[in-house]
Amino acid sequence: MSNGPEAAAQDGAGAAGAGGTAWSGRAGAQSFAAVEAATDWLLGYPFVFRALSRRIGAGQVLVDYGCGPGKVAGHAARLLGARVLGVDTSPEMLALARSAGTAVAEYHLVRDGRAACLPDGCADAVMCNHVLASLPTGEAVHGVLTEIRRLLRPGAPLVLLATDPGCTGTEYATLRIGEPGAVYGPGEPFTVRLRRTDGSWAEMRNHAWPVDRLPGLLEDAGFGEVAGHRPSVDEALVLADPDLVRSRPWTAERTRPPLVVITATAA
Repeated sequence: MSNGPEAAAQDGAGAAGAGGTAWSGRAGAQSFAAVEAATDWLLGYPFVFRALSRRIGAGQVLVDYGCGPGKVAGHAARLLGARVLGVDTSPEMLALARSAGTAVAEYHLVRDGRAACLPDGCADAVMCNHVLASLPTGEAVHGVLTEIRRLLRPGAPLVLLATDPGCTGTEYATLRIGEPGAVYGPGEPFTVRLRRTDGSWAEMRNHAWPVDRLPGLLEDAGFGEVAGHRPSVDEALVLADPDLVRSRPWTAERTRPPLVVITATAA
């Protein structure tokens, strides 16, 4: 489980639940950690952090469910002042996270779909970035969401970052989702191309969970107050890193933003 289309393909990219890991083994973890994920850092993570900042305070517990090599978890810990607990199904991903010289979060392994070392209601908030795309069935999605619900205290928020599988074939700065003209139903596999930091490209299999299906999946798992937002480049101008904003024209991201931030509250 792991973070990003560039993460279900990249930083949260082991799959924290049923269905296996997207980047398994040591080589897979290292490959995942080398994905650039610029589109995520423009239109995804800054908006996840903003949503969390409205609901969580310094010193409170934030779980990053599907933390991968820990880049997003570490950034959240520094930015929000929260105590961040990263969880993932991949021991190799967690080893990378713990070995980072700037590691500021704690990391725990998910086994058999459960973060057994974390008690019920331990989290004041959970973020879950690009994990659902690694899950092939509705049952697997339900399993991950119900485990997240177990970790959250009642009334606490979940912030979910997902790639819209309807944005097929568009060449974004650092990814392409599926094939041009293709339509993917719930759980159907498709290929995502991800740009590495060395300029080469990696391909991985994701699973389509259409944006309009997400509210129902969340409600079935015990969440309410579900709302969605599709971040735009204009909004990112005041949230994302200025150097990143200036690094590219972001033509496709302006025309057809591919990421959606879903917020929900544990019932």
